Amino acid sequence: MLRVAVVGSGPSGVYTAQGLVQQSQVPGVRVDVLDRLPCPYGLVRYGVAPDHEKIKSLQNSLRAVLEDERVRFLGGVRIGPDALPAARLRELYHAVVYCVGAATDRRLGVPGEDLPGSWSATEFVSWYSAHPDSAADAFVLGARSAVVIGVGNVAVDVTRILARGAAELSPTDIPQAALAALAASRVTEISMVGRRGPSQARFTTKELRELGALPDTEVIVDPRELELDPAYADPSGLPAAGRRNVEVLRSWASVPPRGDASRTIRLRFFLRPVALLADQEGGLLMDQQGVGDRVGAVRFERTVPDGRGGVTGTGRYEDIGAQLVLRSVGYRGVPLDGLPFDAGLGTVPHVAGRVVRDGATAPGEYVAGWIKRGPTGVIGTNRPCAKETVTSLIEDAPVLVRRELPADPLDALRAAGLTPVEWAGWQAIERAEAELGASLGRGVVKLPDWAALRAAVARTSGS
Repeated sequence: MLRVAVVGSGPSGVYTAQGLVQQSQVPGVRVDVLDRLPCPYGLVRYGVAPDHEKIKSLQNSLRAVLEDERVRFLGGVRIGPDALPAARLRELYHAVVYCVGAATDRRLGVPGEDLPGSWSATEFVSWYSAHPDSAADAFVLGARSAVVIGVGNVAVDVTRILARGAAELSPTDIPQAALAALAASRVTEISMVGRRGPSQARFTTKELRELGALPDTEVIVDPRELELDPAYADPSGLPAAGRRNVEVLRSWASVPPRGDASRTIRLRFFLRPVALLADQEGGLLMDQQGVGDRVGAVRFERTVPDGRGGVTGTGRYEDIGAQLVLRSVGYRGVPLDGLPFDAGLGTVPHVAGRVVRDGATAPGEYVAGWIKRGPTGVIGTNRPCAKETVTSLIEDAPVLVRRELPADPLDALRAAGLTPVEWAGWQAIERAEAELGASLGRGVVKLPDWAALRAAVARTSGS
C-alpha cells in the first residue's frame, strides 16, 4: 500500500488526492489530506466571494473526493517546528505532497503603505469570508471613499463587495459581523486603479461585467485613459479575453455619467501608486513619509506605455482621496519548514512536481498548486498541475513503498499531542453554521472564529 500525505485541502490538494486514488498503475493508495484549519476547501471556502455561489458550489465536487473511502481528511494539523515537524511527517508517509498555496501578499513598497486604513486585499477577503485567523474588523468604519489598487479578479471582488447592499449579501454565508458592518458602511465612492492599461488587466470579462450589474451603482470609465492603451484602438491582436474586456470598458466609457446612483465605481488606468498620504483631522497632509493618524489619499504617478509591454512614469501626479485602501497586487508563497525555497519566485524548486534539493530531486517530496508554479491561473488550472505531480509520484512509487511505516499515522499524530479534526468534526461545523443561520433568519452563516469552530467540533467529540 502506498500511503501519501497531502498538505493542504484546497483545490490543488484535493485534485492531487483525486488523481492518486483514481490512477490505476499503483493499487491500494491511501491518502490523508492534512490542513491546519478544521475546515476543508482552502480558498474555495476562504477566498471566493460570498456572492459567487456558483463558484462556491465547487465545494460539492471537492467533498466527493474527501468522502472517498481511500481519502481521509485530518484538519487542525499544522506543519512546522513548533507543531508537527516536516521531518516527522515524512517518517509517517511514503510521500508528502505540499499544496499550501501562496500565503501572503505582495507589497507595494511605497511610503505610507502601513498607515491605518491601508490593508491588503487578502485581509479584507479573510474578514468577509470568516477566516478564523482574521483579527481586523474596522475596514469600512469611518470611510467614505475607497481605493482598490490592482485590476485582477480579487480587486474586482473586493470592489463589488464594498458596493453590495445588505439585502444582496444577507442570503449568502457572509459572517454576521461583516454583514452588519457593510450594511452600515458610508463608502459611496470606490476607485479601482491599475498601473497599466485595460488590455493588460488581469480580471476576467465575467467578473468585470458583474460590476455593471450592481444595483444602484454607476460605473465610470474615462475614455482618455483607455485611449492611452495602444491596443484600445485596434484590439484585434489581443487574446479573446482581452478583446472582450476592452469592449466592455469601451461601452461604459461611451455613456455620460448619470450621477443619480447611491454608489460610484471608477475604473482608472495608467496610474502607479507612489505614496499613501495621511489624513490629519480631516485635512490631507501631503507628506511622502505618510505621517498621520490614518490614510487620507493615495498619490499616483501617471504612466504611459513604454512600447515593450510595460509602462514608464511621466512625472505627473494625481491624488485620489480615500479613507480605506485595499492593496491587491498579487499573492506570494512563503518558506515551508524543511523545504528549499526560491525567494525570488516565492515557490519551492521542483522538476515536474518533484522537490529539488541541492540540484537533485528529493524522493518522496512533492509540490502542487501555487507553491509549485506561483499564484497564476484559475481554480481549474490546478487540475493539470496536480496531474503532473501525481504522475511523478506514481513513477517513483516502486522505490517509495520499500520503506516501512508506522501502522497508522493518525495514532502517531495523537501520540504527539495533536487532535486532528476528522470528517465528522467538519460535519459538526457545517451543522453549527446551519443552526447559526437559522437563528439569524438567514441561510448558512459561517462561524466567525477559532473558538466557535472548536466549540462545534467539541460537541461532536463529547469533549
